[in-house]
Amino acid sequence: MASAEPRIISIVGPTASGKTALGVALAQALQARGQTAHIVNADAYQMYRGMDVGTAKPSVGERQAVVHHLIDIIEPEEAMSVARFQTMARSLIADLRAQGIRPILVGGSGLYTRAVIDDLSFPGTDPAVRARLEERAQEEGPGLIFRELQERDPEAAARMDPRNVRRTVRALEVMEITGRPYSASLPRYRYLLPALQLGLDLPREELDRRIDQRTQAMRDQGLVDEVSGLRNRLGTTASRALGYQQILDYLDGRTDLDAAFGLIAQKTKRLARKQMGWFGRDPRIHWLNALAPDLARQALDLVDRADQGRFDQADAQADQSDQGRVTRHHLGAL
Repeated sequence: MASAEPRIISIVGPTASGKTALGVALAQALQARGQTAHIVNADAYQMYRGMDVGTAKPSVGERQAVVHHLIDIIEPEEAMSVARFQTMARSLIADLRAQGIRPILVGGSGLYTRAVIDDLSFPGTDPAVRARLEERAQEEGPGLIFRELQERDPEAAARMDPRNVRRTVRALEVMEITGRPYSASLPRYRYLLPALQLGLDLPREELDRRIDQRTQAMRDQGLVDEVSGLRNRLGTTASRALGYQQILDYLDGRTDLDAAFGLIAQKTKRLARKQMGWFGRDPRIHWLNALAPDLARQALDLVDRADQGRFDQADAQADQSDQGRVTRHHLGAL
């Protein structure tokens, strides 16, 4: 049975795995069939104007080939949060779908991606409540406030480290603000919007080679000049973008240029490992070999199967899992 309307496509994977290229190829393949598809950026830092080289934004050619959204929408001085992005992205996607345009979500920021398609909420904060709980933690010790969390929300406590006082305080704060168990706001693999997730996988050696190649390209394309021009404009969020602090250290004479770019490559490889760990826990992702010569065709085949409702049962089973597990759905196994 076909789905009521085409699913959102979400392309995930580690940095430098080829997500943008696949998104463009898939959008063009759908458009060749008469379906309009636009790319929605889910990278936390490509939203910032002027941060082009360091965030490896889609090229001019890629952005001319397919319409891209949520790129260059805020200034480096502005703060971006997952909650803010969730509101922006869901509003945009609703508009696109109302126009009959299929959104293709592309990005390596796992929480940003899930914030769009999954049933995730981000409770606010109350400084007074938090201060009171922190004072209690200091006076009574972490054991007592964690014991309170165990009594009030055993499910949340079972998923937390008793020594992590900050997280225990946050859990109790959320419960006091919302009147609901903290576990009710914890991430679950449960779609809020109908989606098909495609993951790009490739050998570590190839991924490392691509990261080295990308880092060198950033050097050649003028990352130093970019950071130099932005150094007085980088706000709290933008300054966290990988590579910018390393170049600031070079500009301030704390390191040399080779060491700065060497550290960028090293930290990017470490980030890629974390991204694979994050995405690998989601059992709903359909993994594809990023090196496959017919990658776009394989992705399109999965889109067709999803639109026909072929994955509904598997997704429903995955939605019941809070913890998830590494499950790689290759085409040959489907």
